[in-house]
Amino acid sequence: MSATGTYLGFDAGEKRLGVAVGETVTGHARALAVITCRQGTPDWSRLQGLIDDWGPEGLIVGIPRHADGRDSHSTRLAERFAGELARRSGGSVHRIDEHLSSHAARDAVRGRGQRPEVIDAEAARIILETWLSEHFP
Repeated sequence: MSATGTYLGFDAGEKRLGVAVGETVTGHARALAVITCRQGTPDWSRLQGLIDDWGPEGLIVGIPRHADGRDSHSTRLAERFAGELARRSGGSVHRIDEHLSSHAARDAVRGRGQRPEVIDAEAARIILETWLSEHFP
């Protein structure tokens, strides 16, 4: 991975993995793809293709927790994905609390009249933009 100022963000789930791309120059991200998962395991070849194509400086994974901060089944899925992503990519993987990103994504998608299938990629966009705003204000 090279120092491009480009990052990929991920919203990991049991059935789908949302992917977004963003950059430090603008601090903005855009929804990129939704990758189908089988029991929380994404299509790693497709995911590696996106990483190879974009050459990101880092990878950002949203980690969901209950409102009171407790871990959930989704927390364990996202942590497992982040660990495997670091191992497979050899890149820098950062974690960020993604509290309510899926709810915000659902509202944004509905508001724009988009198909529900893009919710996961939109959640990844929100996760990535949050991380960018915290690290590159």
